[in-house]
Amino acid sequence: MKILVVDDDKDIVELLSIYIKNEGYEVEKAYNGKEALTKLNTHPDTSLMILDIMMPQMDGIEVLKEVRKDSQIPVLLLSAKTGDLDKIQGLIQGADDYVTKPFNPLEVMARVKSLLRRSQHNVTNDVPDTLEVGPLIINKDSHEVKTTDGNSIQLTALEFGILYLLSSHPNRVFSADEIFERVWQQESVVSAKTVMVHVSHLRDKIEAATNGEKVIQTVWGVGYKVEVR
Repeated sequence: MKILVVDDDKDIVELLSIYIKNEGYEVEKAYNGKEALTKLNTHPDTSLMILDIMMPQMDGIEVLKEVRKDSQIPVLLLSAKTGDLDKIQGLIQGADDYVTKPFNPLEVMARVKSLLRRSQHNVTNDVPDTLEVGPLIINKDSHEVKTTDGNSIQLTALEFGILYLLSSHPNRVFSADEIFERVWQQESVVSAKTVMVHVSHLRDKIEAATNGEKVIQTVWGVGYKVEVR
């Protein structure tokens, strides 16, 4: 597997590269946003991108917007900003996870492995390959989601994971902590806001493709569910 590391701080790029190689992955490096997009175009087999937000020429958020136009590659953001709004902005634009600088490289690698597992494997194996929930047809093997009238909905790996988890357990309410632990495959750490942002983004995509159908329901103070009658 190939991982692209993007940061204008060469020391950070080199540090992460060492840890990535030690785990047996290949590394590509970029030092600004424009170079990152070029690398992704020339290396379409890239499995994951670690992306700094604050960079010259094109910042990480702008890179993310461009990437999400035609790719659902897992993206782990590196942020020197600690405010929730900055993290939420990245998640809204399609980031799958984030780490705040200064970081422990071991934590970064743990999150990288989790995202790679999420992008390759299904949340659960004891349900049919294809689910039909309301206006949606969800294919477990291809990670494709379409409306019943044939429109494709482009989801990130984590958005698909959330939708598939809820849809494969209709009418069951999952708390934010449960969703985080099952989909992110990590212990729950400040999960509520992260899950909330991903669910919100997922809802927006579903409603845009289905003329406002509300597939995911919020049970206030408890969690989320897909209701099937």
